[in-house]
Amino acid sequence: MKVLRLYTGEDGESHFADIEIELEDGGPIGKLSKKIKATGIIFRETPADYDYDWHNAPQRQFIIMLDAGVEITVSSGETRIVKAGEVLLVEDTKGRGHVSKALNNKPRKSVFITLD
Repeated sequence: MKVLRLYTGEDGESHFADIEIELEDGGPIGKLSKKIKATGIIFRETPADYDYDWHNAPQRQFIIMLDAGVEITVSSGETRIVKAGEVLLVEDTKGRGHVSKALNNKPRKSVFITLD
C-alpha cells in the first residue's frame, strides 16, 4: 500500500518520500500490514478556505483524507496534492515545516492516527 511520507531531513528542511507499507496474505479477508502501534485517533473537519502557513506536525501521525484533498508544500520547495482516500505519514515535527491548503474551495474531513 502506497503512503506519502512528509519528514524532516538532515538539512532541517521538510521533504516528501513515497513509501510502501508491506501487506501480507491474510487469507480470505485479504492482505494485511503488520500492526502499527498508535496512541490516539482524532477526527477533523477543515473549512473550505483552509490555508495554514508554515508549521510542523505536533507529533508523528498518519492522516487519512476521507472526502477531499489537500495541497501541501514542503520547505524544500516541492508541492504535492494528497487526494481523498489517500494516506499521509507526517513526521516533520522539527525544522521549517510545511504549508497546507484546501483544494477546490472544499471543506475536508480527515482522520489523524497519532503515533507518539
